Amino acid sequence: MNLEQLEYIVEVAKTGSLTKASQNKHVTLSAISQSLSSLEAELGVTLFTRSRLGAVPTPEGRIIIKKAFEVLMKIQEIQEEAQNYTNTLSGELRLATIPGPMNLLVNAISSFKKDYPHIRTEIAEKGTQEILEDIRRDKIDIGLIIMYESLIKKSAGLGLAFEQLLEGKMVVGVSKSSPLAFQDSVTPEELRRHSFVLYNDEYVRWFVEDFAAKYGPVDILFTTNNTDAIRNAVRENMAVTIGLDYSFIHEPYLQNIDLVTLDLEVPGQQPIYLGWVRSEERHFSRISASFTNRLQYALKHKSPSLLP
Repeated sequence: MNLEQLEYIVEVAKTGSLTKASQNKHVTLSAISQSLSSLEAELGVTLFTRSRLGAVPTPEGRIIIKKAFEVLMKIQEIQEEAQNYTNTLSGELRLATIPGPMNLLVNAISSFKKDYPHIRTEIAEKGTQEILEDIRRDKIDIGLIIMYESLIKKSAGLGLAFEQLLEGKMVVGVSKSSPLAFQDSVTPEELRRHSFVLYNDEYVRWFVEDFAAKYGPVDILFTTNNTDAIRNAVRENMAVTIGLDYSFIHEPYLQNIDLVTLDLEVPGQQPIYLGWVRSEERHFSRISASFTNRLQYALKHKSPSLLP
């Protein structure tokens, strides 16, 4: 028995598939299959029932897989404890964020890197569902997303842990040359007279669909993950956009007053938050914990070294 075999059976249990486990672990399907068969032969126990539909742990397998997961967690703790004696935190930190908070994350990483120069950091800009899937597949450690009640309910049982950072609200972004720019807020009736350009995110889509169901159909010019295309369309007064207020506050292009944000007069909006998500099925590394603690502290105290 070796650690690689334990990693493989845990991954197969998580994904329910030898094929997906091989993809996530970047090894061949035959390597996963042979490793599993070898471990089952050594233990004298069948760990999984295999079929065309996937791999399901047997009753005995569930017990052994749980212990394998605990062993892997303890090994990570030992590795981190050893780093304490060298007084050097090293490793990697893999992050992803929805577009709005990218500037905040970059500033936080810059400060973090000064104190921990041996940590390799990767950061990507993605949509909420892609971030959640990447966390489940162990492609990233922490994701920064828009959190809301229905998303958390829908994610129940998927092995994800959520934590709130900032409460926010949905606002409307308009060109400074738009007639709406001279107002502090906009009503649903006023908003429906304009075309929309939207970021392709689950919550934004849900919000606009709910808005249309309540107040009537809206004209969506386009939906995209390209934030430059959205801001250009709004800046040229071709359309308006809707998004989390925090996304606008920390976007550098607003410093040139190209866009103006307005409150949306929609009663009964459900609370939404900027928050972070991680896997609760994997060990929360000391690196990830240190970074999230720093990010939370910066937001709470509005530290000028971390906030743009």
